[in-house]
Amino acid sequence: MSTYKVIELVGSSYVSWTDAAKQAVETAAKTLRDLRVAEVTRMDMRMEEGGKIVYRARLKLSFKVHSLEKFAETLGAKPYAQEED
Repeated sequence: MSTYKVIELVGSSYVSWTDAAKQAVETAAKTLRDLRVAEVTRMDMRMEEGGKIVYRARLKLSFKVHSLEKFAETLGAKPYAQEED
């Protein structure tokens, strides 16, 4: 059995919602390993000054957790019930 973590990301693009989602996944792939599923949960757009449109895609992205201890370290978490020095 495997363990997966699901995170929420927001990507943005001047091109399209598809490109916004792609940008979010590509950015996450630079630091996360074993990406599994990306699910777009919301799309919106924002108008900038001058009328330029920014497409935004919110998505949930899952990736495989290889070691819960290493994962906790990356979050700055301490082992359960560990006393501070």
